[in-house]
Amino acid sequence: MQLQVTSSPFSKEQVELLNQLLPSLSSHQKIWLSGYLSAVQHEFDEVAATATLEQNGLEGEVSVQTTSQVKTRDITILFGTDTGNSKRLAETFSQKLENQNFNVSFSSMEDFKPKSIKNVQDLLIVTSTHGDGDPPDNALSFHEFLHGKKAPKLEGVRFSVLALGDTSYEFFCQAGKDFDKRLEELGGERLYPRVDCDLDYEEPAAEWFEGVLEKLKEDQAKSAEIKGIQDQEQSITYHTNYSKTNPFKAEVLENINLNGRGSNKETHHLELDLEGSNLTYEPGDSLGILPENDPAIVDAIIKNLGWNPDESLTINKQGDLLSIREALSTYFDITSLTKPLLEKAARLSENEELKKLVESNNRDDINAYIDGRDLLDLIQDFGPWKASAADFIKILRKLPARLYSIASSLKANPDEVHLTIGKVSYHAHGRDRKGVCSGQISEHVQVGDRLSVFVQKNDNFRLPENPDTPVIMIGAGTGVAPYRSFLQEREEIEAKGDSWLFFGDQHFVTDFLYQIEWQKWLKDGVLSRLDVAFSRDTDKKVYVQHRMLEKSKDLYEWLEKGAHVYVCGDEKHMAKDVHQTLLTIIEKEGNKSPEEAENYVASMRKEKRYQRDVY
Repeated sequence: MQLQVTSSPFSKEQVELLNQLLPSLSSHQKIWLSGYLSAVQHEFDEVAATATLEQNGLEGEVSVQTTSQVKTRDITILFGTDTGNSKRLAETFSQKLENQNFNVSFSSMEDFKPKSIKNVQDLLIVTSTHGDGDPPDNALSFHEFLHGKKAPKLEGVRFSVLALGDTSYEFFCQAGKDFDKRLEELGGERLYPRVDCDLDYEEPAAEWFEGVLEKLKEDQAKSAEIKGIQDQEQSITYHTNYSKTNPFKAEVLENINLNGRGSNKETHHLELDLEGSNLTYEPGDSLGILPENDPAIVDAIIKNLGWNPDESLTINKQGDLLSIREALSTYFDITSLTKPLLEKAARLSENEELKKLVESNNRDDINAYIDGRDLLDLIQDFGPWKASAADFIKILRKLPARLYSIASSLKANPDEVHLTIGKVSYHAHGRDRKGVCSGQISEHVQVGDRLSVFVQKNDNFRLPENPDTPVIMIGAGTGVAPYRSFLQEREEIEAKGDSWLFFGDQHFVTDFLYQIEWQKWLKDGVLSRLDVAFSRDTDKKVYVQHRMLEKSKDLYEWLEKGAHVYVCGDEKHMAKDVHQTLLTIIEKEGNKSPEEAENYVASMRKEKRYQRDVY
């Protein structure tokens, strides 16, 4: 094909030169030239986009993505999550892969048809671990299928697993380990090694994704050599947002102790100003706070180790510098001990007792020591230490953010977010102790101070799409927080569906959190029914599950009418007891067998009618 002057943007001389050059090029040279011209255009677009942003007085990150129509293997990303971290990571990876022109399907394990796994080409699993090594609620059915007799052979399926967990738990990342092992047993090919993440998961997750992407790009490059680069499209995006890695400094507007005089609890109602942040949230979401450690503990650690608090240290791979005091105050976790930390610490200590404890690998003995102790205990119990400050901090993990269920509706409180935070305090091993964030809020945070915050979405704890749907809300203590958000929202949208709250705490007089608000909503019809249980007001302890049993007939009728059930609170006790009570009520009032009751609840969970926010 010959270029014509009239049909091209080139001059006559340029057309003649191109007509001489193009016929002489090999296929390889044409592909190379196409890529070169594409790269030149990429640079031009990036410069132009940056210039446009600067001209408009904007700052942010500019990215130009170039995609091509190269044929690649189909990628399936499945996530299992309780708090939403796995879903957010999976969504991010999915978008990045699509921007690279990969064919991606993205789903929760709960919504994925297990039998179709045999048709998957490349499988990426992102999952957290729930409780004592179990998969999250929305991954249970998929996990059971894979480990059952009906699981198919997976020859031809490539896979990689990203596991999220917490090293303070014995079965660290166990769900991810189970998926990884089982996929290999079924004949799958490991595309990239599994990565296990602690609470500070962003960096290892990014490294895992880059490793997976590199493997996928190898296939893409091979395909490109055969097919060439076709139909390139460019998109320019501008990103500026606050997140866990770039938190917003929110001003404290209110900090009020909700408990009455004489209560042995301290529960703080915190109101924060979000104006200018562009942060948004929905009822059911959580707010993350990046806390600071207790100054007294920080000073005690520095004194015991004889460090200079003003000495600067490199704290991460990026080479950021902080003084020792600032690093221990704001960056490193000094309040929780884990088995991996003890193992690393043993290499820096000359204490034989610590070495024996670690080398014994006796989990019971290790757990017994870890329980209720912190880094200061470790330093005092197992000296002398032969490590410098720079070496010592290398064994510490990053201070994790604390997540709290949001207790407000953005519609009712524009540019604000409210939290309900119970102070954690206890006496152990000869010393009074307190929670990192709750201790900071209760003892050090004043109105006008600022806290570093970010919003964490939780799509697994959402009001029904239809506001006419009845809802049953069950919570104890600070577990009532999201229900305040629910009712504020339903009041704003004038929801017509019935609502029923079961609330429990210790004493009616001192611990009836948000009592006036519940009673006002009850009077106005925003809240249809309210049942309370105060466990310490009578000789016999009464909890929310007992109130549920007392109203079992009505509760079952609500379930039959399609009510959504929400449970928020302590996982090991309250949430577990409520779950068993729910099964009992369904058995009794529905005249069902235990197996039928289990299936009934499983069906509710699948229909998003049974949702839990437990901790």
